[in-house]
Amino acid sequence: MRAHRPRAALSGSVRRAGRAVMTSCALWVSSENMTTKTSVKDLIAEARSAIENLPPAEMARALEARDALLVDLREPGERAEHGTIPGALAAPRGMLEFYADAATPYHKKEFDPSRRILLYCASGGRSALAGATLKRLGYDRVAHLDGGFKSWKEAGLEVVPVQK
Repeated sequence: MRAHRPRAALSGSVRRAGRAVMTSCALWVSSENMTTKTSVKDLIAEARSAIENLPPAEMARALEARDALLVDLREPGERAEHGTIPGALAAPRGMLEFYADAATPYHKKEFDPSRRILLYCASGGRSALAGATLKRLGYDRVAHLDGGFKSWKEAGLEVVPVQK
């Protein structure tokens, strides 16, 4: 969004075809080139404020709902090395928007805006950002695992190997 402020107004006359014409000119300064730097930490904090942040025990309870879709946003290598939460749909963070948007050829039928979408990643940053993005795509019932997969494992909750 561009904000313009009047800098100065000048009045004068210009000769056109032998006669004086009064003109008025305003100089505008654009703030288009003025940017504010934001850190990833700030982006994650903003995203967390837009979605539900569930600790592991609450996430486990939320998974009991029939309409819940659990989404593992970690990369395939992370999943293979550390395992996954049972029933999670693998959707690497870089593909989430394409899987969630029915207008793309990559859409996955499991993604339905009427469902409760429960997201997790390794420590909670990617899932918070992903949750805020899904809200922008029309998914109103979005939550993420606060502390990510790490907090799930530390809570002693079930982890299974990735099926090949």
